[in-house]
Amino acid sequence: MRLAFRQTRRKTARRITPQWTLLVLPPFTSRKFLPEKLSKLRQLEGKLAVRGRGQGTEFDSLREYVDGDDVRSIDWRATARRDTVVVRTWRPERDRKVVCVVDTGRTSAVRVADIPRLDAALDACLLLGAVAARADDRVDMFAVDTDVQSRVTGAHRANILPSLVQAMARLFPRLVETDFSLMVSEVLRAERKRSLVVLFTALEPAALEHGLLPVLGALTARHTVVLATPSDPTVAAMAAPITPGDQRKRGSEAVYARAAAERALGDRRRIIATMRRAGVEVVDAPADIFASKVADAYLELKAAGLL
Repeated sequence: MRLAFRQTRRKTARRITPQWTLLVLPPFTSRKFLPEKLSKLRQLEGKLAVRGRGQGTEFDSLREYVDGDDVRSIDWRATARRDTVVVRTWRPERDRKVVCVVDTGRTSAVRVADIPRLDAALDACLLLGAVAARADDRVDMFAVDTDVQSRVTGAHRANILPSLVQAMARLFPRLVETDFSLMVSEVLRAERKRSLVVLFTALEPAALEHGLLPVLGALTARHTVVLATPSDPTVAAMAAPITPGDQRKRGSEAVYARAAAERALGDRRRIIATMRRAGVEVVDAPADIFASKVADAYLELKAAGLL
């Protein structure tokens, strides 16, 4: 966590008094994954440049046909003007839109692997923004609970990381129930063009079933939606089989702990299945690799031509 101070000025009847505002800058620890993701992006662009056209690709250039090329990529008009068969090559479409929607309600305050869930979401958002900007896609960000706490829209690709960091510096978890109707309406109002919407929130069955699911259809009808949440390794460890040593040391406490963990994991699996039936892709990964998995989901959707 990095601290920064920003000077502001308040006008009074007699003079302008300088004041200082404390800003907490996100550390961007997932930066360590950036070289790997950019390498994957270059590989993706290279693969799409030599295979046939699919949804989400655009024309790049012409070249001679080689064994293994998709015959649907043959450019018959160009072939007729030459002595050899010519195929079209394609590349991933540029100028797509990636929208990070961060839930800053009460569930964002829960600590996962010793950090608040909100911190894990902001870190993943920064990595995703860096990769998407390098792919020539645009990135917007909304932070919402009962109100829109911060937003980034229309930032130039070269300035996306500074814009995101400045917007995130003002964010903190608020102990209120998130208004998912407001969240969805803000995204639909601002994002007219089909986009990838990555929703960073908790896999809490009650909140999602009563808050998000009733309004989710309007979002999935217009956009590709990914729900991303970091998982707590402590819960998985508690659900592991009880060893004889644990049984002797903790007795019935170990049994109750495992039963509670199994129930929590069962609820998590159930809500993931519900989200996927609603047309939402879910990224559920341990906090230490959460940002990496979110970036991978973006690259996979781009490779499949679904952006």
